[in-house]
Amino acid sequence: MKNEHLGSNFDDFLEEEGLRAEAEAAAIKRVIAFQIEQEMKQANLSKTAMAEKMHTSRTALDRLLDPANVSVTLQTLERAALALGKSLKIELA
Repeated sequence: MKNEHLGSNFDDFLEEEGLRAEAEAAAIKRVIAFQIEQEMKQANLSKTAMAEKMHTSRTALDRLLDPANVSVTLQTLERAALALGKSLKIELA
């Protein structure tokens, strides 16, 4: 018996609806925010201390750590990586 509800995959659906780029950006941002928070915990850095190391405000750091806020610049990401003593690695699939 053939499954009548079997269709295209979710990526195809997002592409057809014009939502794929937005969904991918949101997913990438959630991963980045999570990784930065984990690195901050490992380094025992508070948000205030991290913001100081990044030479930015705590509000800007909060935006960076907010998984729903996808408007992050590469410069902000670079400052976060440098503040954590990490290199910024960007892998595009």
